[in-house]
Amino acid sequence: MRVLMFGWEFPPHIAGGLGTACKGIVEGLAHNGVETLFVMPHASGDEDQTCTRIIDASDVAVASVSDTVDEFLDKVKFLHVDSNLVPYVDPDEYFEAIEEMKRNQVHQTRIGFGQKFCFSGKYGANLLEEVSRYAQVGGTIAMQHAGEFDVIHAHDWLTYLAGIAAKELSGKPLVVHVHATSFDRGTDDMVDSRVFAIEKRGMEAADKVVAVSEFTRNIVINKYGISPDKVVAVHNAVDFSGREDVDVQRGVKDKVVTFLGRITFQKGPEYFIDAAAKVLKRTKNVRFVMAGSGDMMNRAIRQVARLGISDRFHFTGFLKGQDVQNMFALSDVYIMPSVSEPFGISPLEAMRSNVPSIISHQSGAAEVLKYAFKVDFWDVDAMADDIYALLQYPALSKFASQRGLEEVNSLKWDYATEKLKAVYESIIK
Repeated sequence: MRVLMFGWEFPPHIAGGLGTACKGIVEGLAHNGVETLFVMPHASGDEDQTCTRIIDASDVAVASVSDTVDEFLDKVKFLHVDSNLVPYVDPDEYFEAIEEMKRNQVHQTRIGFGQKFCFSGKYGANLLEEVSRYAQVGGTIAMQHAGEFDVIHAHDWLTYLAGIAAKELSGKPLVVHVHATSFDRGTDDMVDSRVFAIEKRGMEAADKVVAVSEFTRNIVINKYGISPDKVVAVHNAVDFSGREDVDVQRGVKDKVVTFLGRITFQKGPEYFIDAAAKVLKRTKNVRFVMAGSGDMMNRAIRQVARLGISDRFHFTGFLKGQDVQNMFALSDVYIMPSVSEPFGISPLEAMRSNVPSIISHQSGAAEVLKYAFKVDFWDVDAMADDIYALLQYPALSKFASQRGLEEVNSLKWDYATEKLKAVYESIIK
């Protein structure tokens, strides 16, 4: 079986969990006898292609003259994208950004025969324009490789239009993989109508919709009106390849509690900081680390200063690769207090490193992790109690570490992709 897969990023150059998940999926599929052609907007050339062949969309010339996306390749229909989007902003900045976008409309994408686009592959201000262009290039790729795949797999809304184009032009079935929805990035009244429309269009056009958790599956069914029979939950997993025990030297004797993720509304950084302040009222032999970057970074720094815990709180900036493993090795407790988390791979990685973890009930990972401590994201008192208990009671911490490691050992991509392969087989004619 062969799959044409559309993604947006791939290790080692990633901005979040989507690229990590894509790598785990193509490797797991390879171990289950499934070949993949992985398309991404901009490849750097140093991606690991052991288990997949990567196609750089920036190196593909469009095969048809089109003045607008709707005209691309005759009758293939696309949703018009006529403005920019800045993702991952808090409520105040979100509405500010929307008003700015309305004031600064951009022209429709125009393409010419044989023209290539240099995609950034990032999540910048022209993201929606790149999504539109990616759809046109995706259609061209589907024509060029028509005999090389049996099914199309598109990851998240950024690639749904490309997946639709590939389906229209090849006649092959389409799977869309929902790693997050508009409702995870904001509240119901903050949902961007343009992104929602792309998500809904992709889900409706798909032959099957794969959600990363039952939590996300319910959102797809209830918020997007997709038939339950069409939506399958396949939980994410953790990548064990190339992982070795890390030996790092601490510069302090204090215990370390770590938040690792985007510093943005969805991830609940303000609740982590509030819980840290409560823990520090009970013990001083602990330091808190916020590893990541995002639109709420400055706000988080001000919150730490306002609470008077700056001497016990550290910001590392964005971490990747070995730095992530080193951070886990330095940690005594990991916490993911997400407001809305479709799944959340990072606690699995922490538990793989023998770090006891605390996660929010509002996460897909809570469905599969029995030995992670679970709290509501807003319950900072319970969060602080769990942190304090894991720091002060070695027997509890040891139990959580040992059982957590045993648990994540059963959550491997090989097992998750067995389910994905079954999804493919159910729609291939």
